[in-house]
Amino acid sequence: MYVIVTGAAGFVGSNLAHALAERGEYEVLAVDDLSQGDKFANLADCDIADYIDKDDFLVDLAEGAFDTSVAAILHQGACSDTTEADGRFMMRNNYEYSKRLLSYCMNEEVPFIYASSAAVYGARPEFREDPACEAPLNVYGYSKYQFDQYVRRNWTQRMPQVVGLRYFNVYGDREQHKGRMASVAFQLFNQYRAGKTIKLFEGSGGYGDGEQRRDFIAVEDAVKVNLYFLDHPERSGICNVGTGAAQSFNDVAVAAVNACRRHDGEQALSLAELQREGVIQYMPFPEDLKGKYQSYTQADIRALRALGYAEPFLTVEQGVAAYIDKLYARAAG
Repeated sequence: MYVIVTGAAGFVGSNLAHALAERGEYEVLAVDDLSQGDKFANLADCDIADYIDKDDFLVDLAEGAFDTSVAAILHQGACSDTTEADGRFMMRNNYEYSKRLLSYCMNEEVPFIYASSAAVYGARPEFREDPACEAPLNVYGYSKYQFDQYVRRNWTQRMPQVVGLRYFNVYGDREQHKGRMASVAFQLFNQYRAGKTIKLFEGSGGYGDGEQRRDFIAVEDAVKVNLYFLDHPERSGICNVGTGAAQSFNDVAVAAVNACRRHDGEQALSLAELQREGVIQYMPFPEDLKGKYQSYTQADIRALRALGYAEPFLTVEQGVAAYIDKLYARAAG
């Protein structure tokens, strides 16, 4: 039986494909769009059963190529560029494609676990899985919001498992292809390695310099949540996937710099010391992000806990340090 991972050459998808392959319980069928060819590297060391282009995959599904052979679809594929302005492309790629997969899973009674996003909440102060808390600031967030709404409207007790996972700020291994959309941890690592300094935004949204706060979650934890629901097909719902504890960009910067300093044989420094020595610097907040930027996110994870997921989450200090170790290992290669 196949477990199908869409977006399998992407960030979360490739980590999930690797975790599934390591389990060895299913054959992993990878679905993606390799127009950006360098993403192949995320799958080069993964034992998959087959690879299919995302457009060909829809044709194969419609023609019944996988009937009775699919254990689950883990739908991670999407355009995740929050600055993408082409709403027509975003809705076709993120919304319509997801609807096609959901329809197939409902008809064939196949579990469907899909990636939603904390972007559905926009600048609202409460991050709870309720339409009253949801007001996306960009078309990416809107595409995810509309699919969540579609799932809600079509929810019935007779449905197979359907799980929507609202990822917060995920960071970790295999995100190098994302460029400017890669996590702040990855960007700060590269900045520090290039010039021993890093830059964060000046204060905004009522927060001081570098004190904007996000719920940063390690990709290892995001993968564990996916696998938990794969192992519990009787459990369905839309739930947040975050740590439940917001931390500042300054926290990420300190963790990243000190992990790099450890690899360079240097002692750890405090935030105040890094600021005083000019290692952490601040740049003006971009005009084009004003009114479109989430200065604070913190996942309300009560719904996730109510669905039985009880594992602890890595803190920024733990997760970023482990991630930097992997980046150094890859650089040493």
